[in-house]
Amino acid sequence: MGMKHVVWVVTAVGATMMIAIGLWCRLDPAGFAEWANWPNHEHFLHDAGVFQIAIGLMMVTALWSRDVLTVVLVGFGFTNVFHAANHYLDRADGGHGSDMWFLLTFAVLAGVGLVARRRQVARTSTGS
Repeated sequence: MGMKHVVWVVTAVGATMMIAIGLWCRLDPAGFAEWANWPNHEHFLHDAGVFQIAIGLMMVTALWSRDVLTVVLVGFGFTNVFHAANHYLDRADGGHGSDMWFLLTFAVLAGVGLVARRRQVARTSTGS
């Protein structure tokens, strides 16, 4: 097994683990809190799940793109969209009514940056 294959497998396994744990936190926060011996604070566990999933998504994205800006903008955009969803769904747990909109603004900025970066990378690869 070559080094490239080892790196790919380790990254894929790590990404799978991060996404699986993140989904557990997001979908069954009480079960995860019990297993981890953490306080069962549903909103914070939902957020922790989103951040775990985002790390896994960035790892998967890194297997597809070697461009670090693409990787981080994908993760930043995903995190802010789903963090905003958490603030909407968990609005009864506190926070501010503006939190969701604030986070969605950053998600839109990440999307704009991602589109611009992919265009920049495409131009560079075609020699334009």
